[in-house]
Amino acid sequence: MRAVLHMVAAARPNLPKLAALWHALAEAPPVCTPVLVHTGQHHDAAMFGDLLDDLGLPAPGVSLGISGGSHAELTGRTMIAAEAAWQRDRPAMVVVAGDVDGALAAGLAARKLRIPVAHLEAGLRCGDADMPEEINRRALDAISDVLWAPDDATAARLRAEGHGAARVRAVGNAMVDSLLRHLPAARARPLPAGLQPGGYGIVTLHRPANVDDEPALRALVAAVEDAARALPLAWPLHPRTRARMDRFGLGPPRGVRMLPPLRYLDFLALMAHARLVATDSGGVQEEAAALGLPCLTLRPSTERPATLDAGGNRLVTAAGLADAMRDPPGRAAPIPLWDGRAGARMRDHLAELLAP
Repeated sequence: MRAVLHMVAAARPNLPKLAALWHALAEAPPVCTPVLVHTGQHHDAAMFGDLLDDLGLPAPGVSLGISGGSHAELTGRTMIAAEAAWQRDRPAMVVVAGDVDGALAAGLAARKLRIPVAHLEAGLRCGDADMPEEINRRALDAISDVLWAPDDATAARLRAEGHGAARVRAVGNAMVDSLLRHLPAARARPLPAGLQPGGYGIVTLHRPANVDDEPALRALVAAVEDAARALPLAWPLHPRTRARMDRFGLGPPRGVRMLPPLRYLDFLALMAHARLVATDSGGVQEEAAALGLPCLTLRPSTERPATLDAGGNRLVTAAGLADAMRDPPGRAAPIPLWDGRAGARMRDHLAELLAP
């Protein structure tokens, strides 16, 4: 009887990473029986359900249904629900992707039940000790039995932090696996009406430091409006950002095409035909690098330094956005291990770990 592997997704960005492993497991001799576990942190169709379809993933085999509340409330309630689920149906291992509250909670619940945990996308660091995601990723790395890093430099950082070499393996970037798998289908999809290939840039914003603080968000909206004078912009609006703009009485910036949250394939199509992207999303930084799309990161630091080293990404402030739009970075150089084989490397490692 094959070992059962529970793969935990809490938020939308976790799914493309888990999909890389899911499809790698499906395309080779059986290593284990994977089961998708959804904590519920992102739960509506626009942010989760449609993404399952686009990525070719099944409906979750386990749904915890936990969403909303403060960081502590969400973490605590998810831990309780995960513990109950795993006491009823204990897997051989739990894979946790990313760094949101639901991911940390699932990792903690599994380890307290002495279920081995693999952290997919381990070792990311931005240096901001107050960022909730930074707290979560450091905590997850501390408790996980297996640390799957996206590149050799990140794996070296984990070892330098004191994580045993046997726990750390550089497997590559799972997000890039999903991008390469689905890019042909994305390129075939139509762009939103009025947008022409190569004739626009993209804006995405959702980080609390950027959108929860009213002065910060006002400055960014004004900067986006100013930048749109240099290049027409399309802005798929994250539900969190829309809620904050409504609360602060901020209307859409002039000259910017405001879009609803997009399905995964539709957003890939938007990126594939864009001239550049301005974002605070880690995943978008990775996807831009893989596409050779110039990226302007609206944050003081990034946990994806490989994208800076590759030359395709630049950190900018709101005040510097318009100038950066006029003189963006060039195309990123290829990043080692970001080659569409991360899922296969994780699968091969699991075959070693789960061997009878």
